Order: sequence, then structure tokens, then C-alpha cells
Amino acid sequence: MIEVSVCIGSSCHLKGAYNIIQAFQQMIEENGLHDQIEFKASFCMRQCQNPGVAVSVGRQVHYLAPEDARRFFAAEILGA
Repeated sequence: MIEVSVCIGSSCHLKGAYNIIQAFQQMIEENGLHDQIEFKASFCMRQCQNPGVAVSVGRQVHYLAPEDARRFFAAEILGA
């Protein structure tokens, strides 16, 4: 099972975390991945100084802009 977590702390919220969550949820639904992905929100990943919203896949943290969410999901999660 792949663990995916999106930061929803105040800084990431302002950077578009809600839009990334919606895009990921839609892609999980479209691809029938409910039993393969543990998707959750994390209050704060303490990555506020970095550009974009903090998203962890497994133990690796990435930084995304909302407009890159679907491309990232396809490359890093579906491609895994």
C-alpha cells in the first residue's frame, strides 16, 4: 500500500492544499485505487519555508503547486 499525505497546515492551505487534495481524490476514484493507496491529510509537515504544498509519498517529501497535482499523481503514484 502506498502512503500519500498532503499537508494542510496554514501555509500549505494558503498555497492550495485543498485543490491538490481534490485532484488526488478524483484520480484515486477514477483509477479505482482505494485499496492500494492510504490517502490522508497531515496538519503540518514543518516544510513551510519550501515553495508549494508539502506532499509525502512513502517517506519522500515533494513540493507541489496545485496546477501540477494531476501530472505529479500520474508520474509519481500511478507510475510507481
